[in-house]
Amino acid sequence: MQESNTLIGFLLTAFLAGFASIFMPCIYPIMPMTVSFFTKQSQGTSKATFYGLSIMFVFAIIGLVATLFGAPFLNFISTHWIPNLIFFVIFVVFGISLLGAFEIVLPHNMVNNIDRMSEKGGFLGIFFMALTLVVVSFSCTAPFVGSLLILAAKGEVWRPLWGMLAFGLPFAVVFTSLAMFPQWLKSLPKSGGWMNEMKAVFGILEFALALKFLSNIDLTYHFNLISRNLFLGIWIVIFAAIGLYILGIIRLPKDNKVTKYSVQRVVFAFIFFAFTAYMASGFVKGRELSLLSGLLPPKALNTTVADGSKLRALPHDLQGFYDYDDALAYAKEVNKPIFIDFTGYACANCRKMEENVWPKPEVLERLKNEFVIASLYVDDKKALPKEKQYISKYDEELKETIGDKNMDLEITKYNNNAQPYYVIEDTNGKLIVKQAIGYSSTEDFIKFLDEGINNFKK
Repeated sequence: MQESNTLIGFLLTAFLAGFASIFMPCIYPIMPMTVSFFTKQSQGTSKATFYGLSIMFVFAIIGLVATLFGAPFLNFISTHWIPNLIFFVIFVVFGISLLGAFEIVLPHNMVNNIDRMSEKGGFLGIFFMALTLVVVSFSCTAPFVGSLLILAAKGEVWRPLWGMLAFGLPFAVVFTSLAMFPQWLKSLPKSGGWMNEMKAVFGILEFALALKFLSNIDLTYHFNLISRNLFLGIWIVIFAAIGLYILGIIRLPKDNKVTKYSVQRVVFAFIFFAFTAYMASGFVKGRELSLLSGLLPPKALNTTVADGSKLRALPHDLQGFYDYDDALAYAKEVNKPIFIDFTGYACANCRKMEENVWPKPEVLERLKNEFVIASLYVDDKKALPKEKQYISKYDEELKETIGDKNMDLEITKYNNNAQPYYVIEDTNGKLIVKQAIGYSSTEDFIKFLDEGINNFKK
């Protein structure tokens, strides 16, 4: 993100970035969770409004808090196994609760104390929901949030604060509307058992969405337990089960038997079955599933490389390096510019670029023949050899993993900590395209590559 010349321009950029981020893949899980949570709330309008204000508040303070801990704090939240495991458990427990197994309530003594404090407990729960939204969205909001943290690191405290408030405003509007939605549903006459069915559908969806957090752990720590097909297989079973549930073939103990098939019931069942068939085409025939770009684990790579070479397999049969120094040395040997890809195993937008932009023939040809590629994963948890660990000049912290080293390089050399982030250098490690690029269209990406090729030849 380029710093705006005026505060108004900066705030407008922040607002538009926030609005665009709502459509990113990692925002989807919190939407059904929000609707489900507020089905149980009274005083819907006031609490929904508080929810929206809380979202803006959390976005505002996160920049100031993260300044104290350093820019890599966001990377820790979105990729470390502890927060990912916590959110996996939260989504599973929430899903089981929505299916009617139990109600999530505070201990009675705590509830009584909270009631005496003017329903403070209910608002605390809503604030926690807002905090959950902000944390879960980190992998998609990082391109803007990361830039704000860089500004904050330079001492520009108030500008990031206003920017974060503007960035959070679209989230507040959209999710406040979602929070009010259950109250609108409750006001409809003859709601009957369909509300319980809706909660059950959301409950089953939570299991599918929880799997993403386990997948993040699996990818960043290289356990290789959750393959793309295993992930797809689980989702196929879950979404097919939802379709069967909507048709009444699968029932929960407290559900009424479905005796009539309304148009709405048939339409919703068809949507879930159609989505199941769509995923099945990727499972059986290996088709690219663009609708799920960023959510699915990447396809298994063809790992065949030259014996003894430091080259590594990359998407679409490309080959490159996972270490910057290795890429720089090889670039000098073959006299080609370096295409540096700051990426992450848990980066949703990185996968969308790799699955939707990189495979275009005009892009793939350039990447394969004109560049030495360095894919630097900022969330790689592999330990660096002891002799290669070092203290960063940026935050004076010990860098112990490959991801730490790559993130530190991105911050200290390029003044950025968002992914994807693409840089082109010559064989001496000097920038030959002044304006780096992140998540972008195919046309802009090709222009970026061509500028690098032409400047290198000059």
